[in-house]
Amino acid sequence: MTLAPGAARRFRQVDVFTSVAFKGNPLAVVLDADGLSDAQMQSMARWTNLSETTFVLTPHDAQADYRVRIFSPDTEFPFAGHPTLGTAHALLEAGLVPRRPGALVQECGVGLVPIELGSDGMLAFRAPPASLAPLAHQHQRLLARVLPGTVLDAHCTPLIANMGIAWLVVRLQTAQACVDARVDGAALRELTRLGVTGVALYGPHDADGPADYEVRALFTKHGSLVEDPVTGSANACIARVLQAQGFPDGGESSRGYSARQGTCLDCDGRIAVSWVDGEPWIGGHSVTVIDGVVRV
Repeated sequence: MTLAPGAARRFRQVDVFTSVAFKGNPLAVVLDADGLSDAQMQSMARWTNLSETTFVLTPHDAQADYRVRIFSPDTEFPFAGHPTLGTAHALLEAGLVPRRPGALVQECGVGLVPIELGSDGMLAFRAPPASLAPLAHQHQRLLARVLPGTVLDAHCTPLIANMGIAWLVVRLQTAQACVDARVDGAALRELTRLGVTGVALYGPHDADGPADYEVRALFTKHGSLVEDPVTGSANACIARVLQAQGFPDGGESSRGYSARQGTCLDCDGRIAVSWVDGEPWIGGHSVTVIDGVVRV
């Protein structure tokens, strides 16, 4: 249904990858976006000033439960992780009945993305396929400038993982090394000119740690260094890289793993990664913080 200009459209602001409000990654969701122009969507995303704002539309594909367009304040993304889970959460709360029990199908710029509905309220999306490419040898010195003084895990080559959003995935030796890593914003701006969104760092926790891995995702915005609280696409890229490097190995790891992100920002994002038929699924909880209408 197309609404008239200035009509009240259902709106939610959701905190994603957390069960505790204000500890995850916020997302704005316009639930009735049919009839909005590209310019209106971009303008609203700029106004919310969140990392992403999503707009729910009537699907083109008969297999999809809904279609979504994902905007940052500056551009549109074909896919992003926390907007995928947050939009699904908002729609289910608003009364969307899935075509198939226990699952949703989202239509977006990368095609159809399946989402599983957990019994405990957790949602999980199947990580889209990713092209993986090593950072070219001539750019290794640039990476050293991006992460001054940081020792990388010598057993894992940094890889550019591209699934609509491209992250340079870099493994560090420990979770603490990930938390302690310093990132040079000027060097990272140079790195993004190679076609990557930013750098996704991860390192393993000890066996008794709060999660299996610590994750950080950093990029530049308007020339300034920005750290994302919790990043679905970065975690999906990390999962694809781990898969390419032999994970899971058929042992305990075949059950999946957990990740924590946002520590340096006083956030506590929690990501659950599981494997189904050899494919990684990225899961997390969401909570609604604002429920109302917006006039566009």
